[in-house]
Amino acid sequence: MTTDQPAFSVQQLDFYYGTSKALSGISLDIKPQQVTALIGPSGCGKSTFLRCLNRMNDTISGTRVEGKILLKGEDIYAENMDVVTLRQRVGMVFQKPNPFPQSIYDNVAFGPRVMGMDVNLNEVVEKSLIAAALWDEVKDDLKSDAMGLSLGQQQRLCIARVIAIQPEVILMDESTSALDPIATLRVEELIADLKKDYTIVIVTHNMQQAARVSDYTGLFWLGELVEFESTNQMFTNPKEELSEAYITGRMG
Repeated sequence: MTTDQPAFSVQQLDFYYGTSKALSGISLDIKPQQVTALIGPSGCGKSTFLRCLNRMNDTISGTRVEGKILLKGEDIYAENMDVVTLRQRVGMVFQKPNPFPQSIYDNVAFGPRVMGMDVNLNEVVEKSLIAAALWDEVKDDLKSDAMGLSLGQQQRLCIARVIAIQPEVILMDESTSALDPIATLRVEELIADLKKDYTIVIVTHNMQQAARVSDYTGLFWLGELVEFESTNQMFTNPKEELSEAYITGRMG
């Protein structure tokens, strides 16, 4: 069930790498339990914006943020915001699958163990793998090396690893770009399933994918948010000329 309060409310966000301004005046609300897609050409700021949502950019020296990002009303850049807790609430799946060189079981159990979560690990591992649509394929091989899985399975394992820490939001940065079409379809089906329980924000170069899986779409261009609309509106009747030019392939 969705609520009126946005999962994220972004207000006049500017982001700098040193003196270089990468994002300018970004404002949007990300609705809970919906899939929001961020599209736009390479280098337009969409991945930078995604990494602002769980402060992954903090790991890069010389970066700075102006403006506000509220997670369910809490300012994530406030001094009292614990970044470890933030990243537990806002999990991330990267472009290339990055399983740890450990067993399938230990990959999924890693987060709860490190965070000292008071949970039944066997239950968490099973539930997370079921939620990531991987359980039936690996349930008899949980002690086997995660690196032996196919790329598509590795990516679903990484999604299970995020689910295991019980996040509120899942960020996906080009999470199917390294996968073949069949594995991509599995992840897209998974995204549709996961939004019943999670808010999902994806960055994708694949416009067809954005149209298929998302409820809302934002077009980034040269560090600015050109348009943010329901996906249906964006792909059938965009308000901005630049959006139409990009979506129809005339630009970008």
